[in-house]
Amino acid sequence: MVGRFAPRTARPALPHQAAPAARRRTGAPQTGALPSGPAAAGRNEAAVPGAEGGARAPYPGVEGRAEPSLTREWTPPGPLDLRLVLGPLRRGPADPTFRMTPDGAFWRAARTPEGPGTLRVAARGDRVGAEAWGPGAEWLLAGLPALLGADDDPDAFTPHHHLLAVTERRRPGLRLLRTGLVMESLIPSVLEQKVTTDEAYRAWRLLVRRYGTPAPGPTAALGLHVMPDARTWAMIPSWEWHKAGVDTKRSSTILRAVRAAPRLEQASAMPFPQAKARLELIPGIGPWTSAETLQRSNGAPDAVTVGDYHLPGIVGHALADNRHATDEEMLTLLTPYEGQRHRATRLILLSGRIPERRGPRMTPGNIAAL
Repeated sequence: MVGRFAPRTARPALPHQAAPAARRRTGAPQTGALPSGPAAAGRNEAAVPGAEGGARAPYPGVEGRAEPSLTREWTPPGPLDLRLVLGPLRRGPADPTFRMTPDGAFWRAARTPEGPGTLRVAARGDRVGAEAWGPGAEWLLAGLPALLGADDDPDAFTPHHHLLAVTERRRPGLRLLRTGLVMESLIPSVLEQKVTTDEAYRAWRLLVRRYGTPAPGPTAALGLHVMPDARTWAMIPSWEWHKAGVDTKRSSTILRAVRAAPRLEQASAMPFPQAKARLELIPGIGPWTSAETLQRSNGAPDAVTVGDYHLPGIVGHALADNRHATDEEMLTLLTPYEGQRHRATRLILLSGRIPERRGPRMTPGNIAAL
């Protein structure tokens, strides 16, 4: 099979093949696996263990066994809208790695370099409170400021169009996030190539739920899962990709990417041009996919999405009343925002100035029925 690793003599069972009790143990970290030291220090922040005895009271509407946790508080340097900042991480309303609960908290399950982890983020006045579970808890808390846009510089953007100036004033809490994780953004971006968003979201949902692991912490009622590791992605049989509606071209691209996962993850610490070049060395990953990935993993403010079906028309309509703009015309319109073109497109999308639809929606495909 294309892109598979060489089989091992005793191949471990995939997550969905394990017994229920074993799967629960996989999703719940051992007490000794949690770090005991504080997370990286920062401005007006603290990282401490969870409630005394290693257990914290369950959150309203969130069920699950109490597990040890770490907490941290952080004061952002300016206005911060958690929904705007963290929204790009959500891959559809039923994304198994991301949830927003009625109490206004955001939950995120991630596979960090230290292992699986769950992060809960909520606003507390002018501060942000976070709690994390699992082997990756300390890593997630250490990266909290970057995740919430601490490395972003909104003042570097100067609007040259009335629409952008008005939207920037109305959305002062917009900051560009940085996860520091490449594969968790690259794989769903590949799934979104050349299909409708509903098809891509369905594929991501089915594959993560079937081959991922339950997220650490009190996440049972939320149904949070950590995405599979690179080897598990490579071991997914071809017919399972087909059942999820993923064609051979996209699945082969993912298989090639996971074989080079350590090298691709290094791109999270590279400047945008070098990171883009690193990702596009993989056949099947082009400018559209690399931009969609680096916008999230690197917080790249100039990673404009080229090759999108809708974006050129939206930008053209907003800035020049040209709903039929091409990629070249879009880039010309964005020339005054060189270095901040991704932020400019985010503001355009938030402005609400979107051209009206003049035709039927694209009909989703269903290769799983073939």
